[in-house]
Amino acid sequence: MARSEPDLILVAGGAGFIGSHLCDRLLREGNAVLCLDNLQTARPSNLRLLEDRPGFTFVEGDIVAPLPEAVTEQAHRITRIYNCACAASPPQYQADPEHTMLTNVVGTHHLLRLAEKAGARFLLTSTSEVYGDPEIHPQVEGYRGWVSCTGPRACYDEGKRAAEALAFDYVRLNRAEVRVARIFNTYGPQMHCDDGRVVSNLICQALSGRDITIYGDGSQTRSFCYVSDMVEALIRLMESDIDGSEPVNLGNPIELTVQELAERVVAMTGTGNRIVYRPLPQDDPRRRRPDISRAQERLGWTPVVSIEDGLEQTCRWFAEELGRLPQPATIDA
Repeated sequence: MARSEPDLILVAGGAGFIGSHLCDRLLREGNAVLCLDNLQTARPSNLRLLEDRPGFTFVEGDIVAPLPEAVTEQAHRITRIYNCACAASPPQYQADPEHTMLTNVVGTHHLLRLAEKAGARFLLTSTSEVYGDPEIHPQVEGYRGWVSCTGPRACYDEGKRAAEALAFDYVRLNRAEVRVARIFNTYGPQMHCDDGRVVSNLICQALSGRDITIYGDGSQTRSFCYVSDMVEALIRLMESDIDGSEPVNLGNPIELTVQELAERVVAMTGTGNRIVYRPLPQDDPRRRRPDISRAQERLGWTPVVSIEDGLEQTCRWFAEELGRLPQPATIDA
C-alpha cells in the first residue's frame, strides 16, 4: 500500500523511563512518534516534556486490551514498533502480577499482530531477568537461565521469556520482522524516586537524609548502563540487519557490588547517611553482568558514559527534582 502520509514510529510504554528518552531521541531526529501508554507507572512530567513537540502524538491505552482505534487506524503509516510497555522494577511489577504477565504476553501479541498488519519492524525490550539467578557469568545470549517459575518475580521473568518465545515464533513463521533486546540495569534522569530500582533508591535516600538501605550484605553485583547509551543501542538494534531469531544483550559490562554503588552515591552526594541492611528479597539474583560481544560486533555499540558521569548527572537531576517537591510545613515553637 502506498503511504500518502509521513511514516510513524509507535512506542508502547513511551511515557515511561526508557520509553520517554527514546521518544525524545526519535523526535530530535525528525521522526513522527505515536506514544501509547496506560500511565500505570509513567511520571506525568515525562509526558509533559514530550506532548508539545512537533510530530508527537499521545494515546492513552493499555496493550493488554485491544489496541485503541487511534492506533490501529494509523497502521498504514507505522514502520517501526518499539514495545517498552511493562513495569520494570520489582515493587511495581509485583503490585499487580497478573497484569504484568498479561502485558508481556497478551500485550506483545497485540503489538506483533499490528506489526504484521502494518508490515512494520518490531522491537521487544526484554530483560536480563530472563537469565534469573544465573549459574554462568557473565551472561551470554545462548545461556538458557536459572529462573524460578513459581516465585514472586515469575510474573516478570517468565512473562518476558514468553514474550520472546512469541516474537521468535513470528520470525519463524515469517509473520513479522523482529528484534529482541535483553536490557540490563539502566538508570538516569526521569526515573521514579520510589520505583524500587537500586540507583534511584540509593540516590533519593541519600539526598533526603534517610538511611541508605541495602538488601542482603551488599555483595550482590549489578551492571549499570546510562539511559542515553541504552537508547542509542535500541535504535541501532532496530535499524540493524541482525537476524531476528537471536536476542541481543544491551548493558554496561562494568560490574559493581551494591555496597560499592551505595558508597559512591554517599560520596557523590556529600551526605553522611547511615547504611542499614535488610533481608535479601526472594529470588534476587546474586550476580548480573552482560556479555555484550554480540552488540559490539553486530551493532558497533559499546556504552560510552562512565558510571561516574552517569551517577553525577542522575544525582544532579534528582536533587533538582526533590527540590521541586512540597516541603513539610514547619511549626513555630
